[in-house]
Amino acid sequence: MEKMLRIVEVHAREILDSRGNPTVESEVTIESESGKRITGRAAVPSGASTGRFEAVELRDGETRYFGLGTTKAVNNVNSKIREALLGINALDQGLIDRILIEQDGTDNKSNLGANATLGVSMACAKVSSLALGIPLYRYLGGAHTRLLPVPMMNILNGGKHADNTVDFQEFMIMPVQAESFADGLRICAEIYHNLKQICNQRGLSTGVGDEGGFAPSLSDAVEVLELIVESVKAAGYTPGQDIKIAMDAAASELYDEALATYYFPGESQMRGQEVRRSASEMVAYYENLVEHFPIISIEDGLFEDDWDGWQLLTGALGEKIQLVGDDLFVTNTKRLDAGIKLKVANAILVKVNQIGTVSEAMEAIEMAHKNGYKAVISHRSGETEDTFIADLAVAVNAGQIKTGAPCRTDRVAKYNQLLRIEEELGSTACYMEPFRKI
Repeated sequence: MEKMLRIVEVHAREILDSRGNPTVESEVTIESESGKRITGRAAVPSGASTGRFEAVELRDGETRYFGLGTTKAVNNVNSKIREALLGINALDQGLIDRILIEQDGTDNKSNLGANATLGVSMACAKVSSLALGIPLYRYLGGAHTRLLPVPMMNILNGGKHADNTVDFQEFMIMPVQAESFADGLRICAEIYHNLKQICNQRGLSTGVGDEGGFAPSLSDAVEVLELIVESVKAAGYTPGQDIKIAMDAAASELYDEALATYYFPGESQMRGQEVRRSASEMVAYYENLVEHFPIISIEDGLFEDDWDGWQLLTGALGEKIQLVGDDLFVTNTKRLDAGIKLKVANAILVKVNQIGTVSEAMEAIEMAHKNGYKAVISHRSGETEDTFIADLAVAVNAGQIKTGAPCRTDRVAKYNQLLRIEEELGSTACYMEPFRKI
């Protein structure tokens, strides 16, 4: 007979994220068969550079918090969602998420808000793992959960994540020859601190962006990559061997639909002349960067709806490096299926708040893996201390995680949770990332 963890209370409140903006925190309380009550809590992240096809964050649009309040989403949890879930077995994640989807009734969660549905979905998974006395990663993934992800660590911010002249949004390092997650984290932190020292020596800003990476004003991507390579060497590691570089271009933020070109405002400012690139010029630009620097992954290299451009990019670099779709796929199986059929990209970025329920996010990961695409579990620029994605990365054997710099508790909390998981797994833990032999 199936174990019953009856949901007896659902409650949400408005809290602040890492940017000081409101977000939703939800709690789900269950009553076990013995009458014991247990509560699981989850907080929802928020993005700055959001794709147009993402599930909708419901915001109040009033004067408080500059219109970003979440009381409408909170009220939806405390009324409609609560009423729909009382008495349901918290162990039935698929049923719970289906109820949330049906209660919303839209394709993009615009009725209840993805920030309302996701918090409850995650809280149900958390309370179930607590009640069963097993780790969240094992509850989500089952017995065969032992792969620790390679940190795709953001050390330099640009774009919408920083107030500087760097046009691309993220520059990351990946410790592809580390022996363990803990070892890889140490290596990345050492490089991060070396980067700070070099910036200090050159009179560059050591202030940080939304995700904890440094945010100096630099002329273009080449200057950024040269600085990162120098920092890797200064830390005693070999670029291209010990460390590979990953980039998030966030190209949709640069795209000018009226002119069908990519406008680089920071580079234009530094050069004193307007810099624009067509899709084919963007592909050639990436090819040149990959040729001269140890880049192993490029995320959102082109506009989210430029399928022809993505085919060109995939044809040029898809056999050489990882091409990740974030705004392109938005953790949505319909978008991912279209990309698979068109043979664009070769990896999906997974952000649970892009889709609004745990089940839908895991379905996207499953579809990716079945079709030979990699999955990268990711934070958002507006984060909380919630560590759900750390457990999710291990649960689905993703092998890669993006969760910012070794700076700011909202980022470090995820890394620290992965250290705990690796210790708990002991000798069964694996750190066999997909890039060791590339």
